[in-house]
Amino acid sequence: MRVTVFGASGLLGKVLIRDWSQDEVAGLSSGDVDIRDADKVSQIVGRTRPDWIVVTAAYTDVDGCETNKDMAFSVNRDAVVNVAEAAKQVGARLLFLSSDYVFDGKKASPYETGDARNPQSIYGCSKAEAEVRLLNVLPEVCIVRTSWLFGVGGKCFPDTILKLAASRPALDVVEDQRGSPTYTVDLATAIIQLCRKGAQGILHVTNSGDCTWFEFARAIIKGAGLDTEVRPVSTQQMSRPAQRPAYSVLSGRSLLPYGIAMPSWQDALQRYLHERKS
Repeated sequence: MRVTVFGASGLLGKVLIRDWSQDEVAGLSSGDVDIRDADKVSQIVGRTRPDWIVVTAAYTDVDGCETNKDMAFSVNRDAVVNVAEAAKQVGARLLFLSSDYVFDGKKASPYETGDARNPQSIYGCSKAEAEVRLLNVLPEVCIVRTSWLFGVGGKCFPDTILKLAASRPALDVVEDQRGSPTYTVDLATAIIQLCRKGAQGILHVTNSGDCTWFEFARAIIKGAGLDTEVRPVSTQQMSRPAQRPAYSVLSGRSLLPYGIAMPSWQDALQRYLHERKS
């Protein structure tokens, strides 16, 4: 199987390239190709003719998207449609990485794949609109929604917490947003399996279990053997530009037909801390 990964230098892309064995995998970063350039994308896909294309490339600065709306939509929506059109031309399958932020966070139970999209931020809107466009261009597309991504080798919540804890006696962390932390290693493993099994439709892929950012931070500090105090604060107190869903836990039920079981976020965190240390 031939696979092309757009976004190969990102947090998830790097792990996909590292861990994807037994198949012919080519990774392209933004330095290799700007996927906003439809002609370039078409040329590359036409030349490599992959069986699967995985798009992890995105503008993921949630607050930055609020002030850079045009960039958010050009990268997260329009550029992905360029890839879908190129995939359609050569008969390639496409897997697109989406987000829990397509939901409004007003539920009190895990979101199912068929729940209505109602994004509350520009970032969420760009991802939600990309999903709709992709389903029109490639009805058999595989859309993988995930949440609270973390991993070694880039900016993520645990890395930020550990760096701040090294210089501060106490940290204030939001306690009224609940979701599921997801380790890049586990997400990459699931994506590889989904491609090999010919998955299609919308799927929710996160580590199992859920927590608040406060609970996550406290587990990070404890797991790292630090004694930094973690203090709970409200979303309102933090005053961020983009609105975040208060509850964005994703149901893992959609993975059952593919025989994929995700490890708990607590188990994933321990492996991340070990990987980061080594």
